[in-house]
Amino acid sequence: MTRQSFLKGSFILMTAGLVTRILGMINGMVLARVIGDEGVGLFMMAFPAMLLVVTLTELGLPVAISKLVAEAQAFGNYRKIKLVLGWSLAIVGVISVVLTAMMLLLIPITAKFLFADTRVVYPLLAITPVIPIVAVSSVLRGYFQGIRNMKPYAYSGIVEQVVRISLVATLANLLMPYGVAYAAGGAMVAGSAGECASLMYMLYVFKHGEGIKLKRPKQKALKGTREVLRDLLRIGLPTMGSRLISSLGNFLEPMIVSHALVIAGYSIAQSTQLYGQLTGYAMTLLLLPSFITHALHVSLVPAVSEAYARQSFRMIHYRLNQALRIAMVTGGLSVVVTYCFAEPLMTIIYSSPESAQFLYLMSPFFMIFYFQAPMHAVLQALDLAKAAMYNTLTGAVVKTIMLFLLTCRPEFGIKGTALAICTNVVLVTVLHAAVMFKKIGFSLIIRDYIRTFLLIACTAYAANILTHHALLGWSLLPRTVALLALISILYLVLASFLGLVQKEQVSQLPLIGKWFS
Repeated sequence: MTRQSFLKGSFILMTAGLVTRILGMINGMVLARVIGDEGVGLFMMAFPAMLLVVTLTELGLPVAISKLVAEAQAFGNYRKIKLVLGWSLAIVGVISVVLTAMMLLLIPITAKFLFADTRVVYPLLAITPVIPIVAVSSVLRGYFQGIRNMKPYAYSGIVEQVVRISLVATLANLLMPYGVAYAAGGAMVAGSAGECASLMYMLYVFKHGEGIKLKRPKQKALKGTREVLRDLLRIGLPTMGSRLISSLGNFLEPMIVSHALVIAGYSIAQSTQLYGQLTGYAMTLLLLPSFITHALHVSLVPAVSEAYARQSFRMIHYRLNQALRIAMVTGGLSVVVTYCFAEPLMTIIYSSPESAQFLYLMSPFFMIFYFQAPMHAVLQALDLAKAAMYNTLTGAVVKTIMLFLLTCRPEFGIKGTALAICTNVVLVTVLHAAVMFKKIGFSLIIRDYIRTFLLIACTAYAANILTHHALLGWSLLPRTVALLALISILYLVLASFLGLVQKEQVSQLPLIGKWFS
């Protein structure tokens, strides 16, 4: 079976994640033009419900599977790997059946009480087909992570987005004559079709490329199953708790915001439109580099779990510093781009220049966001998933309170929602760092953070000069693309000069790495 190093696996996931994000932005552009701000608002109101359902379906098992498979593989215990997969499939299978039935029964009854805009019931119902698909996909993704073969995990995301984009415009246009709510529901169905295609791809790879065969075990082979089940739930339940808290917070968010904006004096249609601009446009752009932190999270869990099983704390420190440096450098470029090019990006991508206000407000805070995923991964790998869950709970409670208190005030309005989201990002990251430092005595490499601050300051200054004086005679699209290219090149050159981009990292890049071998 194929196995990659930590850096190589991370960069494979990053490359695929970049492609997936670009495809996702194309999908967002298509949606924005087909169903408009109001339709995007309905879609984004239902989207947190989908995340909540996915969280409940997975039960935190992908992380648990990844950790347990990595530890078992480190000591050649392939029998345990089979037990982990068998129990995981059984658990998510039962959960998916129960959740699907509950969704179909409860959504038509409860949606009108939970949302100010009752049309959200249609995209909510369109979520249900994804539940059993996600159930099986989550087990396979956790297995591929655990054996540190990131290619199936990476490529499955691309397959999903390609199928989603192929169908979203067709379904949305087909259903638009029936109303914007039906069109938003069609966009959800396209997402389910993408998940199905992704699952088919992973099943094919698992069947033809891996040596694990799942058969009904004999009585003798069941020895140790109670321990495996206990370990799955011990790791999975707190992990699910963290995601469930975030998902519940995101699920409640559109309800709180829509009602708070009405209190602040906005109409229901206006509140839906503003929420769509914040979450469907600005947050999508701010979270664009999160494919990098997600890749680091996915790669760190098995890498740190294996090192922790061997009690190699030096390796844990080394891997975490690698991950934080990568997150810091890429996050810095994201902050420069989203802040300095906020208005042209929002105009080109979404035809919504007024949404740039959210980028100006939120992008500086999101530099901290890029540290959160690597820290969370290390906590999970060190059996501190419960502490991570408590940190997430604290952030969610503070965010939920601030959402209502700030958004319902006319002087803040939707900007109060943005400030509450930023508060959550900062608080949870700081709490994760405090727990991690206490557990492993980790110390930051301060010179890297000083260099990164200088890198961001210099590049932002250059971007400010270019946006006001360079290529003024060009039209918006080519001018923005050219300036972004110049700033990105300048950023990478300065990062290399300051020692933030190292030969070891570059040598692991797909295609480029062979020149350094």
